Amino acid sequence: MSERTLYDKVWARHKVATLETGQDQLFVGLHLVHEVTSPQAFATMIENGSTVAFPERTFATIDHIIPTKQTERPYSDKQAELMTTTLEKNVTQFKIPFFDLDSKKQGIVHVMGPELGLTQPGMTIVCGDSHTSTHGAFGSLAFGIGTSEVRDVLETQSLALMPLKVRKIIFDGVLPKGVYSKDVILKIIQKLGVKGGIGFAYEYTGTVFEKMTMEERMTVCNMSIEGGARIGYINPDVTTYDYLRGKEFAPKGQAFDHAIQYWESIQSDSDAAYDDEYRFDANEIEPMVTWGINPGQSMGISEILPLPSDMGDHLKTAEEAYQHMKLVPGTPIKGTPIQVGFIGSCTNSRISDLREAARVLKDRQVHKDVNLLVVPGSQQVKQQAEAEGLDIIFKESGAEWR
Repeated sequence: MSERTLYDKVWARHKVATLETGQDQLFVGLHLVHEVTSPQAFATMIENGSTVAFPERTFATIDHIIPTKQTERPYSDKQAELMTTTLEKNVTQFKIPFFDLDSKKQGIVHVMGPELGLTQPGMTIVCGDSHTSTHGAFGSLAFGIGTSEVRDVLETQSLALMPLKVRKIIFDGVLPKGVYSKDVILKIIQKLGVKGGIGFAYEYTGTVFEKMTMEERMTVCNMSIEGGARIGYINPDVTTYDYLRGKEFAPKGQAFDHAIQYWESIQSDSDAAYDDEYRFDANEIEPMVTWGINPGQSMGISEILPLPSDMGDHLKTAEEAYQHMKLVPGTPIKGTPIQVGFIGSCTNSRISDLREAARVLKDRQVHKDVNLLVVPGSQQVKQQAEAEGLDIIFKESGAEWR
């Protein structure tokens, strides 16, 4: 049983009561809402005559359904228009802060929250989206919830949850050139499996994570859920504080100094106890490629596609993957042609991702048989990228700037 970890400290501070079911009633510090998982929740509240308990702790944005080519209203996609209109009505009725396109702050919820300073260490953060684990990069307990739970949080600002075990993942060393944070988390998932983290919160520690920027840490924590862990977090440090300083919703002045004192108090103790630990060596990792139909089916760029006979319990999934991907077991993955490239998503669409992609593409051309799409993760990322001329590099290379 874990003790004195960040998970234990933050959980305890937000625990309201232990219920007869063995669950803990947990107070939610920040609730992020978007257009996909909230309509039914709001509809039930309207039907029941309910109110939002703490509207100042809920923030909404349009995330998944905005077309990346045509953004004028009404959208040509009738479903997208309906979902947008529904959210607009709901946030107006319940007086919830809303970042739409006119705000110039709209974006993927897991990009927007951190860049506005809504995401802070020591919080409990939920959203109707599995990749909410992203926010754990700041030292918060952040996790995805379902539509009925979205309603529960809106009505009560709390959730009934079973406590998790805590796994310490230690990654030490210096990453080789060309290896990024996405490779790191793919390596972890490859070794522990897509179901390996079920019932766990992952604490990422070691020199590799300590040296990462906040945006790199967000990429790692984002994919915790892909490895089965509901929560993934990194202890807050100077890198965290420097990122948050000056952000719109972050504390200001003396309040920021006081916040740092709290943030440091919730760091895992040096003698913290964990349910188990796994160690990784940065010298043993290279650029990773997913070859199959789940993130656990990954391999180093220099490796050979695995033989089905070597897949053990994963044989059926491997056979499905090979049939779907039309790849040949026992052949090199390097040199496999692709048809579509996508730079974006809640995992890799921040300004640092676009800068690195532009660095690679500068003075090069996208292959004539490849359709490359580049989509910034928020209006603020788009504005920054265009101010730096990154969009020009993408367009000149033959990519689509969406």
